[in-house]
Amino acid sequence: MRDGKQEFHNKEEAPQTVTGAANVPNSAWKRFLAKKWVFPATYVAAAAIILTLMWVYQDAVKKPVATNTPVNSVQSDKPAGETANKDNAVPVGAKAESMQWPVKDRSQVTISLPSYDSKGSNEAKQAAMIEYGDTITPHVGVDLVRADKQAFDVSAALSGKVTAVDKNPVVGNLVEITHDNGLVTVYQSLGEVKVAKGAAVKQGDVIAQAGRNELEKDQGVHLHFEVRKAEDGTAELPEQLLPEFKPQ
Repeated sequence: MRDGKQEFHNKEEAPQTVTGAANVPNSAWKRFLAKKWVFPATYVAAAAIILTLMWVYQDAVKKPVATNTPVNSVQSDKPAGETANKDNAVPVGAKAESMQWPVKDRSQVTISLPSYDSKGSNEAKQAAMIEYGDTITPHVGVDLVRADKQAFDVSAALSGKVTAVDKNPVVGNLVEITHDNGLVTVYQSLGEVKVAKGAAVKQGDVIAQAGRNELEKDQGVHLHFEVRKAEDGTAELPEQLLPEFKPQ
């Protein structure tokens, strides 16, 4: 009996020895975790790892964008340094058109009625008035006639686009041309018109023949020529734009 009890007692003590051995490293681990710097250091290390992974991922995503051309990008086959709107650019040193007389042969015509200049002398102002019925109004253009009172070719004073072709009971047939410089030239008292609305014309192209109108019937066959601003229709003095009158 005593031997049996001693054997049983020995069996109970064996697990205690194993458990005590296991408690040694467990207690050391707890003492390690109990230190104040352990958890902050762990968080810093984890954060560093996460940031490193994010940088690696972002770099991997960016590389295809930097090396590949987007599908919807517009590429130009023009040499480097040239702009895409080269066709619309004005060449360096190119001169803008200067206004020419609106007739094919300047030597054949003279000014029969000048334009009204508010800064002119009283005599000049009176000479530039038009009487129509019971109304007297300033003349806002110049009238050109031939000495023999015959018809003559009317030409475009500047290159541009025909923006109006009309027949008016007072001013007669008219043509309006709009130009790139912000001006509009108006040709009235026309006979045969040779252009249509929307047509592009070059400086010097014949657009009509001189004719008659009701407003200035005393002038006979003539051309009434006006220059206006495209922006607001303000009348300009043709004498200040035509080569014979404008300062050189």
